[in-house]
Amino acid sequence: MGNGGTVGSGAADLPEVPWRPRPRATRARTPISLERIVDTALRIVDAEGTEGVTMRRVATELGTGPASLYAYVESREELLVRVHERVIEEVDFPDFRAVGWQEGLRRFAAGVHDVYRRHADIALLSFADIPTTEASLRGAEDLLAAMRDGGVPMNVAAWAMDRISLYIGADAYEGWLMQRRFGGATPEESEERGRAYFAQVGDFFAALPRDRFPVMTSHIGELMDGDGEERFAFGVDMFIAGIASTVPAEGGAASGREGRKGRKERDER
Repeated sequence: MGNGGTVGSGAADLPEVPWRPRPRATRARTPISLERIVDTALRIVDAEGTEGVTMRRVATELGTGPASLYAYVESREELLVRVHERVIEEVDFPDFRAVGWQEGLRRFAAGVHDVYRRHADIALLSFADIPTTEASLRGAEDLLAAMRDGGVPMNVAAWAMDRISLYIGADAYEGWLMQRRFGGATPEESEERGRAYFAQVGDFFAALPRDRFPVMTSHIGELMDGDGEERFAFGVDMFIAGIASTVPAEGGAASGREGRKGRKERDER
């Protein structure tokens, strides 16, 4: 699910997005389409990052003028939203009901993270964005259902999905920033160059005055251990453990946020 879709796929039976302007009527014989516009913008993102996308640049790549693009998208911002929606179509959402919400959440996080890493700083477009496509809405629906069926209180499930989405985007975006800093052609090459940098960081920590920084200087190995992928997976597991702590024990009271809410209500009574 979520693979190989086209712009607007599944949109026929979805409500209009009220905070977006409606596309203007297209002119007959216009030699471009929304599909081609988004494809072209995504190619620019992959090559140069989101800053490289302008209406003029996309129009030039398509052999037309910027005015032609406004028949399909209202602004550069709307175009970038559609580029992000296209990228989300690449995510292979897991079968949450088959694997359970915990393993499903791990696979979901890894899948979105991997897709973001393939497309420069595209993760930046995930911030302050609301899912509105068939693929993204279906993925959110299935994850919420799996958490609910696994005993996670719905208020916890809703907030957890919001928070982990921020974590995925932020980690992927930082990875792109590090790739630019180290100049690697790929995330893997960037990480290899980054190891030399972090080795210097470790040397710096080790050289700190031990009387003022006794813990840091005594645990350099722990501070510097793990690559980006391992640390990302560790963060996801922390999220999962936190969410799982709110699931009521068999015949017992809820813990975590739900438990605190219940205790507050009892105290007020």
